[in-house]
Amino acid sequence: MGKFKFTREYEFKASPKVLYQYISTPSGLQQWFASKVKYVNDGNFDFIWDNESHPARLTSQRMNKATKFDFLNEDQRGNYVEFKLEQSELTNATFFKIIDNSDNTDASELEDLWDGMVDKLREIVGG
Repeated sequence: MGKFKFTREYEFKASPKVLYQYISTPSGLQQWFASKVKYVNDGNFDFIWDNESHPARLTSQRMNKATKFDFLNEDQRGNYVEFKLEQSELTNATFFKIIDNSDNTDASELEDLWDGMVDKLREIVGG
């Protein structure tokens, strides 16, 4: 079965520098993205949802711009989540883009899921 790529963009008033810690560090990611996040070693992370472990590798990282995590479990091969930050020179707003490539093909469900997580992030950063 093929993967489904879901992309969504959100506007924030916070700077990319502020938001970056929430997409790149275990403590930042744990505040809004997963129940628990552990840095294992050598770019490997462990994301915990519903008491289940989801090992992932940080495969791409650009300071204050982007991160990408590829999931490593056999049944999740090819699944990844990518976070990108872009700042508008015109309005100074930051655009937070999420790319979720997974087996979930329900766009409505994914939209609700990400909207909820981003709302939580907005509460934390005030943006």
